[in-house]
Order: sequence, then C-alpha cells, then structure tokens
Amino acid sequence: MSPKISKELSKHRLERAKQDLEDAELLYTSGSLLSANNRAYYSIFHTMRAVLALEPIDFKRHKDVIAYFNQYYINTEIFPKKLGHKISLAQSIREDSDYDDAYIASKEKTQKQIETAEELINQVEKYIEDFKN
Repeated sequence: MSPKISKELSKHRLERAKQDLEDAELLYTSGSLLSANNRAYYSIFHTMRAVLALEPIDFKRHKDVIAYFNQYYINTEIFPKKLGHKISLAQSIREDSDYDDAYIASKEKTQKQIETAEELINQVEKYIEDFKN
C-alpha cells in the first residue's frame, strides 16, 4: 500500500471514529447508555485503527489491535500511558454493556467513555496531520 493510500485510509477511519462519537453523544443524551458505551468504544477502536493504517498494519481481532496499539504507541509514549488504561476500561465497559445481561450502565461511566473517545480522537488527529512518510 502506498503512503498516500495509507494516509487516506487513516483519515477515513478517523472520520468513521468521529461519526461513532457523534452517535455515542446522541445515544447518551437520549438515555440509551448501553448503546452509547458501544458507540464510544467503537470510536476508540476505529481511532486506533486509523493510527495502524499509517504503518500499514491491521488485525482481525479487537484484542490484537489494542495489544499492538498499547505496545507500539502507548508503551513508547507516543500517546500518554493514561490513555492505555482508559482504552482497556472502555473495552471492558463495552463488553459488559453488550454481553452482560445484569450490567447496569451509569451516566458517569458512559460520560467517561465518551470523553476517552474524544481525547483519543483529538490526539490522533494531530498525529495523523504531523505524520511524515
């Protein structure tokens, strides 16, 4: 894949992440917290994949995307380590929201999911713009 195509794919994935974030905010406002958690997580997931597209590398499984992102972007402090913890929490909350019938979503945790997605998007947007091939 050419560097130009990689950067375009990266930007495309980031736009998808922004749409997921908008959806999460709308769902949160309407009180659909479980669905808002899902969309906030997918915003985070697509944002990480936007970074990986610049290499270009990708994985089929979510856990592989997260592990790679943590190893090469969080542990190396390209992005702050605190984001790694927030991403792990987002994944856990999304899984609980989607698969645990007894899980009760809270407004506070859902708001933090949305804030994490927004924080990551802002940092990745700058990273993509500054990225040199």
